[in-house]
Amino acid sequence: MSTIAVLGAGPGLGMSVAQRFAKEGYAVGLVSRSSDRHPGYLETLAASGVRAVAVAADLREPGGPARALAEITSELGPIDVVYHGPGAHDLSAPTVGILETGPADIRRAIAETVEPAAEVASLVLPAMRSRGSGSLVYVSGLSALVPLPFLGPYAPASGALRTYARTLAAAAAEDSVHVGSLVVGGLIERGDIHQMLTDPATPSPYATLDPAELADAVWRLAFGLEDEVVFDVLTQPGQ
Repeated sequence: MSTIAVLGAGPGLGMSVAQRFAKEGYAVGLVSRSSDRHPGYLETLAASGVRAVAVAADLREPGGPARALAEITSELGPIDVVYHGPGAHDLSAPTVGILETGPADIRRAIAETVEPAAEVASLVLPAMRSRGSGSLVYVSGLSALVPLPFLGPYAPASGALRTYARTLAAAAAEDSVHVGSLVVGGLIERGDIHQMLTDPATPSPYATLDPAELADAVWRLAFGLEDEVVFDVLTQPGQ
């Protein structure tokens, strides 16, 4: 049985990715900062008849990725696919605009966004390259492609993450390892940010993205059917 590690197991895209791969028979390892919602997630996946484990870990902390991936490997065996989509920062924390952004802000955003991505790659790529198979899919924001000044330091950090993923893809391809880039511009339905900004009792005033469609894109990226997929309802709401 193949195994996917879902790094960033939230109620929107993370769980949709988990369910998409579970439907194909993958064992699923879930990682999120808190274990509060893990029992519900595991119950949902159990309905698909697949093995699943959940690990509480902050990927930004030293040793966090190594511990989480080691627990998944111990329970489910070698990891074949890694979906890397953890939230970048505390949703309640204010973000300064790009004009107010200083070097320390950018260093912090890079540390939260790119450094965990690189650590995860360093942990899983050697085995994937050795066996000549495996996939990593990285999620970055639309500010990697489109200027969004209100995101402040997270705009250049998102661009750096996308560049890292694309560069890693070029290098890993010669070992038959796929590294995909998913660029997301818009509120993902059922996700934490969507729930924070909308009232479940009324229609959403925002253009939203269906996490099931994004999860299908993750599947295509994991198998090298596409190198990058962009979803944009922020600047191209009609698409």
